[in-house]
Amino acid sequence: MRDGSYLIGYGMAGVSYEWYATACKARIRIGREGNALVECAGTDIGTGTYTVMAQVAAELLGLEMSQVQVRLGDSDMPPTPQSGGSGLAISLGAAIQNAAGNVLRALLSLVADDLGSPLRGVRREDITATNGRIHLRTDPSVGEAYVDILARHGRKEVLADGEAAPELEGAKVAPSPAFAAHFAEVRIDPDLGLVRVARMVSAVDGGRILNQKLARSQVIGGVIMGIGMALLEETAFDVATGRVANATFADYLIPVNADVRDLDVVFVGEPDRFNPLGIKGIGEIGTVGVSAAIANAVFHATGQRIRSLPITIDKLL
Repeated sequence: MRDGSYLIGYGMAGVSYEWYATACKARIRIGREGNALVECAGTDIGTGTYTVMAQVAAELLGLEMSQVQVRLGDSDMPPTPQSGGSGLAISLGAAIQNAAGNVLRALLSLVADDLGSPLRGVRREDITATNGRIHLRTDPSVGEAYVDILARHGRKEVLADGEAAPELEGAKVAPSPAFAAHFAEVRIDPDLGLVRVARMVSAVDGGRILNQKLARSQVIGGVIMGIGMALLEETAFDVATGRVANATFADYLIPVNADVRDLDVVFVGEPDRFNPLGIKGIGEIGTVGVSAAIANAVFHATGQRIRSLPITIDKLL
């Protein structure tokens, strides 16, 4: 197909990326003012761990986001796996869920023999938490606030650790990984051999999406990396010394605004049944398959099947 002098091509690639979840721990403290502090040794490398884990803790503890603080990155805190392999949110989310349950149990233990508490003798499975208070699932009017429990028992805080040791039915990686279909539209100048990605659409099954905005940003970032992989990025070595010859961004090309046109992300699918929060890792799914979709679009436009990256001018002329 043509648009004036440009060749137009469409391509797609269907991909999956198997997350892996490892043992993880987290700690939650609820202070006398009713706010929660979540602590773990994990990191946030720009993937939104602070925000997403605060959301998880807030929902589990029945608090507002403004009432939850997340502290990361200190080796004195409970150990957490690295941020990578599409597995941190799954591992850490499960540990926080376990810690939240243990905090609620600790609060119930304080009032187990408290004649002044409406929760005296109540079991963990019979209660839930909303609006900063514990109450019966069947009757929200029967319960009391965290601040009241701690004040009455003279406690500055209550804390509990939680851990997750995922069991994936004997598998080493996720039995139901994230899936995606990447669709690419390219415009090619046949005289100059120049390729431009005009549009990318990614349909992603990432399980339960905890934060739509952050997840979309994560996938878009991955797609941009895939565009760089497909068209620009290549490491050149000096054959005499083995040293990298293009060691700066002046020579090693990465995508800039002019290389990134119209990007869109659509989330599909349903919660994953292999972890408590129903989520899947989406750290890598935005990148894998993008270069294949672009290469397929180039083939559609030119009839040339290119099987090595990047797709450069010399390969098209």
